[in-house]
Parts: sequence; structure tokens; C-alpha cells
Amino acid sequence: MPLFAYSAVDAQGKTHQGTIEANTPDEAAAAIKKKGQFPTNISETAAAAGGGKAAGKGFSFKFSLGGGGGGTGKVPAKVLTVFTRQLSTLISAGLPLLRSLRTLGKQEKNPNLKKIMLSLAESVEGGTTFSEALAQHPKAFNKLYVNMVKAGELGGVLEVVLTRLAEFAEKSQRIRGKVTSAMVYPIVVLTIAVGIVTFLMLFIVPKFEAIFKDMLGGRPLPFITQIIMDLSRFIQGNFLLIAGVITAIVFALKFAMRVPGVESAIDSYKLKIPLFGDMLTKTSVARFSRTLGTLVSSGVPILQALQITRDTAGNLRVSNAVENIHDNVKEGESMVTPMEASGIFPPMVVSMVQVGEETGQLPDMLTKVADVFEEEVDNAVAGLTSLLEPVMIVMLALVVGTIVVALFLPLITIIQDLTGGA
Repeated sequence: MPLFAYSAVDAQGKTHQGTIEANTPDEAAAAIKKKGQFPTNISETAAAAGGGKAAGKGFSFKFSLGGGGGGTGKVPAKVLTVFTRQLSTLISAGLPLLRSLRTLGKQEKNPNLKKIMLSLAESVEGGTTFSEALAQHPKAFNKLYVNMVKAGELGGVLEVVLTRLAEFAEKSQRIRGKVTSAMVYPIVVLTIAVGIVTFLMLFIVPKFEAIFKDMLGGRPLPFITQIIMDLSRFIQGNFLLIAGVITAIVFALKFAMRVPGVESAIDSYKLKIPLFGDMLTKTSVARFSRTLGTLVSSGVPILQALQITRDTAGNLRVSNAVENIHDNVKEGESMVTPMEASGIFPPMVVSMVQVGEETGQLPDMLTKVADVFEEEVDNAVAGLTSLLEPVMIVMLALVVGTIVVALFLPLITIIQDLTGGA
């Protein structure tokens, strides 16, 4: 029976090395797991190797997902979610991690992730732990990902953590997609409206102005028509200036968002915007609950979980609220007081967190809160979309209709003159 040299870590993070007899590397990994250890490296050897080093024949593999210096670019969230789900499935089926990485790397279509996985595999073979290797690719794997994997390593439940990560990412993408779609719709309609109005003002209205000047014989235009003509001349004469001002405003807002005070004020205002503010608040609460609940249930210490939740909040006001919760917990106090003081978390959320703390079921309560508020966001998005569609259509019709009416009013006078003259 072949002999395999291995390295493994236990639940306390202590490293163990030794040899084990098994027919295949998969059987060796299963036997090591039965000891309560998680294998990080297994290699076939011709003889016992007490220090864990061996003259390799066949192949060797390590249970780690990490990376060297290459492939540090960003990876689309959907692509990363699929990768995490596939990796979890392979490991749950008993396939060694390095082999899983090699397998997924061969079939990966995204060039950046493919490069990262090759780098991860090399790092794995070099003895880097899963979480340490992941941390070398911060653009692809954020702190939440790295720390959950680290907790999975120490607890010997890596496949479970990967499954939770995939589920977390899928739910986060779903809720983010719904909110984005609700906010993109009015932006798209407004962009189309601006485009149509600009085209009319630059190319159509000037031609009508020339017609009116020739055929009305100097008679005054209707009030609304005169306003449209004046606005058209202003846009024609100052088009570059207007475009420059709009561009400057966009860049100024981007620059201002980097200033902590301004960013905080804007993020606070976002949560108070009519129609959208309530939906964004519910989204923030759902993200906070889902992130914190997933981290704590995966074995990440509460203080570290709160820090990660703060960094991934997506809104500076929410981040500050989570920072206050962290400080309170650090002092040995409850999460409830700073949550109430923040003015962000509804009473129902505060009550459920309080019950979770008192009963020791905080992760379960946070997960339930996330489920409830994600459903509320779904309903809010559906209601907002159904409300915005007719409103935006009516607004577009009013703007274009006003221009059309302004252009046709003088035509009525012209037609009357022609008819009378006939």
C-alpha cells in the first residue's frame, strides 16, 4: 500500500506532520480528517519521511487557496461566486484542494481568474496556507472572504465555509442587482430625455425658427414658443460651455466623495432621499445582518467580524454605526445601545439582536433579519419600479410634448393666414 507524507492543521491551528498508508491521495485525506485534522499538503513517497518531506512520485497537493505575486487583478463578482461554489463542491466530494484548483483552472474562461488560480496553485505547493495565499490577491478576495476561509481552515470545515461564501455572494448579488435595476431605470429614461431634447434644440428648433421668421413677417411668437426659441439659441451658443460645466460638476462630486466629511454627508442624505432612501436603508440593514451573521456562524470572532462588516458596509454612515457597535462590544457591553442610537436599525432588528445575544443565537437571529429585510427590499423595488415607470413616461411626454406644441402654435397662425389669403 502506498505511503503518503502529509502536513495538517487541527482546530487550534497547530501544525502536524507525518505519514499515512492509503490506496489513493483521496483516501489519505479522508483518514487524516477522521483524526480531526485538516490536510494542507499530501505527497506520495517511497519511504516514511518523519519530517514530512518526501521524494515525490506521482503528484502532491495541498489544501490551500492562495496566490503568489501574479494575477492580482479584479474578478467579476459572478465569476468569483461560481468559482467558490465549484471549489466547495469539489472539496465536499473529497477532492484535494490543489487538485480542485488545477481542475477548475483548466476550464476557467475568465483570463484573470485563470491566472490567479495558477498563481494560487503554485503558492499552495510552496506551503502557503489557504487564507494567507488569498490575502495576496486583495483585489479579487476581500477581507470577508479571507477571514471566513481562515476560520474554516482552523475549524476543519473549509468546504462548509466555501458553501456559505457562495450562498452569501449569490444573495448579495441578487439584492444588489434589484436595487441597481430600480435606480438605473430613471437614470436611463432621463438620459434618453436629455438626448432627445438636446437633438431637438440643436437641429430641429433652429429650422422652425427660420420658417417662422420668413412667414410671420415679424409678428410676435406665442410666449411658450419664444421661450423655446431663446433656450435653443442659448444652447447652440454655449453648448461647449454647458458640456464643460456638467463635466466639471461630475469630477467635483467624485473628488468631494473622497473627503470624509462630504462623503459622510452624502451617504447620510442617500438614506433620506424620497422614495429611494427607505429602500437603501433596508438594503444596508440586510447587508449588515447577512455579513455579520455569516461571519459569526463561520467561526470568525465577533470583534473581527464587526470590523469586516464595517469595511464592507458600502455606506459611511452605516460604517460609523458599526464602528460604534464594535467599540461597545470591545468594552464588554451589548450591541443594542449603539444600534438604537444610530437611528439606522429599526426596532425589530434591535429586538432580534438583543434576543440573539441573550440566548447565544446571534448568528441565527441575524440571518433571519437578513431574510426579512431582503424580502422587504424585493417588495420595495417592485413597488418603486411600478411607480416610476408611468411617472417617467409622463415626464418624458410632457417635455417633448411641450416642445412640439411650442413649434406647432405658430404653424396654426401661418395656416390661417394662408387660408385667409386664398
